[in-house]
Amino acid sequence: MCATIIPEKYMHYPVLLNEIVSIISPQYGGTFVDCTFGQGGYSLKLLDFPNTKVIALDRDKDTLKKAVNIKKNFEKRFFFKNLKFSQLNYLKIKNEYIKAIIFDLGYSYAQIKNQKKGLSFNSKGDLNMKMGLNDFSASDVINKLNEKELEKIFKIFGEERESKRIAREIVKERKTKKINTEDLVKIIEKTKRIKNYKIHCATKVFQALRIFVNKEISELIYGLINAIKILKQDGIIAIVSFHSIEDKIIKYFFKSLSEPKSVSRYMPKTISQKNLLKVVKKKPILPSLKEVKENPQSRSAKLRYAIKKSNFNDFETDILNKFKYLIDIENYSEKL
Repeated sequence: MCATIIPEKYMHYPVLLNEIVSIISPQYGGTFVDCTFGQGGYSLKLLDFPNTKVIALDRDKDTLKKAVNIKKNFEKRFFFKNLKFSQLNYLKIKNEYIKAIIFDLGYSYAQIKNQKKGLSFNSKGDLNMKMGLNDFSASDVINKLNEKELEKIFKIFGEERESKRIAREIVKERKTKKINTEDLVKIIEKTKRIKNYKIHCATKVFQALRIFVNKEISELIYGLINAIKILKQDGIIAIVSFHSIEDKIIKYFFKSLSEPKSVSRYMPKTISQKNLLKVVKKKPILPSLKEVKENPQSRSAKLRYAIKKSNFNDFETDILNKFKYLIDIENYSEKL
């Protein structure tokens, strides 16, 4: 949600890489799923170990070129699918023993710098923000949704304190013209009363739009559910997040499947007595001072992981009800 922005000389440097390798132990071989292929940083590191196989996913078709190049060098050990990670259950991996599933919920340097994607407030032209396999763009959101809906998106997904004023000004401005990226930035700049000179004043609104356009709330929830389903016993799910909403969802999901009291309310008695996941560390793992110095944007990263304690193919969870208020906001998109 919040971008993994990496300085150009570190643009292939994935966040918390050493920590993830330590957790999932690829030196002992196994099949791994990289749910957010991006520039291939995690996948390439895993393929450095001779007895590994990597199944990589990415919704962004622009990542295909990188994937094709890796495939040339690891023909029998690397496989790529242009899928959203919420579609993990589409993978044909019945005979695969998945040792670990990895998610990096940030955006790559290449994606942020791509003017056509329009993810940054420094972009030019039409509002886009589509990461692939989308049904609508940021332009549709800004120019078609009503004031109350825009306010809610900015306030909840972007934690923007002046969401109401910004939404009102957008609706006023779009009566005379279609709003593009530069227009939106100017609207925010002239509307905001509270200035934070550490970050650009449009940061939170653009973050909210990225989350909304790519339906990142439901994507994450269904990604978590389907990841647990396809993991085998002792398999690991590891997730790097960058935003408080993401971390809240991950933390709740892990807790609800690792503590009997939470699980027992929603599961059959035969299952509820057994914890489905083991959470080794309750607190998230954070980047080292060295990593933050090399890549300042990694400072907001949090890594959480859990281990699947037994083999099961299906389970019940209340996570969709828990975060229904966020999904309801995503569903404003049904108007577009």
